[in-house]
Amino acid sequence: MAITAQDVNKLRQMTGAGMMDCKKALTEAEGDFEKAVDILRKKGQKVSASRADRETKEGIVATRITENGTKGTLLSLTCETDFVAKNEEFGAFANTLIDIAVANGATSKEAVLALPFENITIAEKIIEMTGKIGEKIDISHFEIITAEAVVPYIHSNGKLGVLVGLVNTSGADVEEAGKDVAMQIAAMNPVAVDKDGVDASTIEREIEIGKEQARAEGKPEEMLEKIAMGKLQKFYKESTLLSQQFVKDNSKSIAQYLDGVSKGLTVNAFKRISIG
Repeated sequence: MAITAQDVNKLRQMTGAGMMDCKKALTEAEGDFEKAVDILRKKGQKVSASRADRETKEGIVATRITENGTKGTLLSLTCETDFVAKNEEFGAFANTLIDIAVANGATSKEAVLALPFENITIAEKIIEMTGKIGEKIDISHFEIITAEAVVPYIHSNGKLGVLVGLVNTSGADVEEAGKDVAMQIAAMNPVAVDKDGVDASTIEREIEIGKEQARAEGKPEEMLEKIAMGKLQKFYKESTLLSQQFVKDNSKSIAQYLDGVSKGLTVNAFKRISIG
């Protein structure tokens, strides 16, 4: 049967696929729109499978905060090229995904992928989008935190996002302080809120590095442990958020800065997502 331009355009509106792909699918399906849609989806799966080992170093980070400001969500949608990442449709897709995730109370990436998107799942929609765009697409990160006040920050390039949770707010307006701390996290990439949040494997690795450095400097074996512990304290000061020097005023630590904003104000959690 003859495939008209109106038929091709109708399928394009239904699926968002390219004009030539729609024409080929309709021709193969002998004008049956449902079959044509299936053909395009299968094509998407083939593209997805062929690009499964590709790296997705570009993309966009989206964030949402609940109306009462106590819960924040971060999601990163990644792709292969900057050209796709900057595409308006790609950005809109990322924002739609986080909206669906928040509306359905998803708590993990796996839960997000299983959620419905129109008449299919988000996982299937991503495969469909992969076929349409021709690049691997992935939800690379999905993070949630809760606190008395959660403040977001998205860096200007759209590829780095932060959520910071503040507690002991005493009803104070902590939006500006939260933004300052979120920007600190973006810039300095701390490993934990404080030393109690540093995992045991990181501590062990830092101690071993400290010992090796001291050994290389010719320090006696009986002094290595003490020297390594001193280096560990320096690591805590430089690499844990509350102990870090405040980048806007290095005469204060982040802990001191927050306490000066409101007595007892501190951070209970943060999440940082960086693409690339």
